[in-house]
Amino acid sequence: MSNATAIKFGYPHTMVAETAHWWILARPRQVTLGSLVIVCKEPVTAFGAVSAAGFADLQLAVSQAERLLKGFVDYERINHLVLMMVDPDVHFHAIPRYQGTRHFGGLGIEDSAWPNPPQLGSAVELAPDVLAALTAELRQRWATA
Repeated sequence: MSNATAIKFGYPHTMVAETAHWWILARPRQVTLGSLVIVCKEPVTAFGAVSAAGFADLQLAVSQAERLLKGFVDYERINHLVLMMVDPDVHFHAIPRYQGTRHFGGLGIEDSAWPNPPQLGSAVELAPDVLAALTAELRQRWATA
C-alpha cells in the first residue's frame, strides 16, 4: 500500500530501498545528483504524528541514505528538507550538496545554489531511462552501503 506522495515521486519505479516505516525514492527531478525523497508509510500528514517506531526507523533510513549518497556523489553537506507544502503525506527531501558538478548517465548536474540553500526550482528532470538507471545504481549501492 502506498500513498499519494510516494506515487507522485514515482513509487514503485523510483524505489531505492524501504525500511519498515519509510520508502526511499530517487527524486525524478534532481536538485543535485542523488537527490532522494524519504516518504513515511504511515497514514500521517504531520511530522509530529509519526509513531515512535516510525521515528526510530527514520534513524536507520537517514543514516543509510547518507552513507549511500556519500559514496555516490561524495557530498560536502547534506540538506534534509521537510517542506510538505504541496504533498500532504509526511516526507522529506534529502539533497546532497557539493561544489561543482557531478556526472551520471551522460548528464552533468551542478549544485547551482552552492553554498546557499538548495533551489528546488532548478532541478533537472531526468529522462525515464536515466531515472531508471539512477534508481538501479542507487538500489545496488544501498544493498552494499
